[in-house]
Amino acid sequence: MTFLRPLNPPMPRWHDQTVWIVGASSGIGQATALALLRQGARVVVSARNESALQTLAQAHPLCVAMPLDATDSAALQQAASHILAQGALDCVVYCAGHYEPMRADTLNLADMKRHCEVNYLGALSLLNAVLPAMRERGCGHISLVGSVAGYRGLPNSLAYGPTKAALINLAEALYLDLRPQGLGVSIINPGFVQTPLTAQNTFSMPALLTPDQAASAILQGWAAGQFEIHFPKRFTNWLKLLRLLPYRAYFNLVQRATQ
Repeated sequence: MTFLRPLNPPMPRWHDQTVWIVGASSGIGQATALALLRQGARVVVSARNESALQTLAQAHPLCVAMPLDATDSAALQQAASHILAQGALDCVVYCAGHYEPMRADTLNLADMKRHCEVNYLGALSLLNAVLPAMRERGCGHISLVGSVAGYRGLPNSLAYGPTKAALINLAEALYLDLRPQGLGVSIINPGFVQTPLTAQNTFSMPALLTPDQAASAILQGWAAGQFEIHFPKRFTNWLKLLRLLPYRAYFNLVQRATQ
């Protein structure tokens, strides 16, 4: 039946596929790059940390390092033009991220703007750089890395959560526009993963995963043609249920759980 079909064309094989990951110097982005390289993909890795990218590229012949700042739209456009001149892009992943815990009593406007620039506006710049060629080709896949923090408002997520909510909404709108044109779109919503960003947290992080476990879940989601790839299910399914609660019940539950 139609409603049981995958929402995206399944991507189970990566041999000879070209993938560009923006935000690949550490954490989920780096682990995903390594997982794809092990499956024979050609992977272009971008981030500000040139040393980390070069180390990755030197160890893997199919990996190309292309250092850049995800907030620099001109650099993203130039990189996209260079990559596309070598051939088609089969998958583009936006994994760049900025996170600082923040609550209303420590509101920092400059840092809130930085969250927007890295987590959201960078994704828009990447889309602007790659979409014309991908739409003209009529195939390929775009994947945005969001977070379960974008499901609903949470403590310590005053700056981070809204940017991830924006990415979720963006991916939904992109899917409606691009899927009829032959392109796949997915949103990746991880729970807690051991990364330099989550290392800042001073609270207990339930169902904490390693970056390799996160990368495995992402590749499984792509292979299954999923639109939303969320993990680990034992944690994220509970948060998805919380999205269904009316505000009074949701606010009371979260306040009790985080006091």
